[in-house]
Amino acid sequence: MLYVPCSIFHDMITSANEQNDDLNLDVTLRPQSFSEYVGQEKAKKNLQILIEAARKRSEQIEHVLLYGPAGLGKTTLANIIAKEMGVSIKITSGPAIERVGDFGSILTNLQDGDVLFIDEIHRLNKSIEEVLYPAMEDYKLDIIIGKGPSARTIQLDLPKFTLIGATTKLGSLTNPLRNRFGAIHRLEFYETDEIKKIIERSGRILDVKMDESGLQEIALCSRRTPRVANRLLKRVRDYAQIKDHPMVDGVIARQALEMIDVDPIGLEPADKHILSTIIEKFAGGPVGLSTIAAATSEEINTIEDVYEPYLIQIGFLTRTPRGRVVTELAYEHLGIKCPGKLI
Repeated sequence: MLYVPCSIFHDMITSANEQNDDLNLDVTLRPQSFSEYVGQEKAKKNLQILIEAARKRSEQIEHVLLYGPAGLGKTTLANIIAKEMGVSIKITSGPAIERVGDFGSILTNLQDGDVLFIDEIHRLNKSIEEVLYPAMEDYKLDIIIGKGPSARTIQLDLPKFTLIGATTKLGSLTNPLRNRFGAIHRLEFYETDEIKKIIERSGRILDVKMDESGLQEIALCSRRTPRVANRLLKRVRDYAQIKDHPMVDGVIARQALEMIDVDPIGLEPADKHILSTIIEKFAGGPVGLSTIAAATSEEINTIEDVYEPYLIQIGFLTRTPRGRVVTELAYEHLGIKCPGKLI
């Protein structure tokens, strides 16, 4: 049985969650306009219409909610929206806003038309959410001064701002908050050709020369996610530079990816550990998520948010009312004989 230390799970190079060394890379490679932004055509077209209409009316745009798996470009879209509107953007996240006073300070420091981007908005605590409702609808901030019977409420006027929320878990948002967004858009996983365009653009910026086979190799391992594609490109670039290869072709890209344990479809040892655990300990499933977590020494949220989305996308794992089931495709990829009917 394949054993994977727990620490490896959190350092997956193919994880769509943002990592520390992504920060500088994201700033360098992040598209600055809709014309540079590849993919998400439906959301992009609707947002362009929303922005153009608001500009003709000389108004700020409606509040926007972007949802979908991590690493697909929600923060990038928020920055592009602000730039297209010609306004400033303030970026924060749900877990970072702990006190009502902190949130009030953020709101009162905005200017008319500014964009407030809240990542992981589903993780806002309830007290912050209650303050957000009147701020979104009426541009008012209610502040309670004092305690007990002598407490009183004062109301401050806020600038007319646009809130852009991003979440990987739309279902975790409360209905009152979700209903206050005028535009809600889902970001989908990218197609291979779109990922290749993203890698090609990033390669030009990073001065990495690649042929078609090199592009294809990296794209197929990117888990259909731009953030992962750019991270893999950086690792392949490093490998090619050290090995004195001026051109990244398919052979060099595969050698680099094999060195960091990424297989031809983007799976790492952690992914294979989850699949093999279900196969070897639970006969391929069905098995509950909490049982998988206990058997792999991993957190339920990490399995559900980091590993499952891609395994389900490529058809290696399915969800059933009784639990998770490994598919015939996964057996074939792992080189394990399929026992027959799995469900």
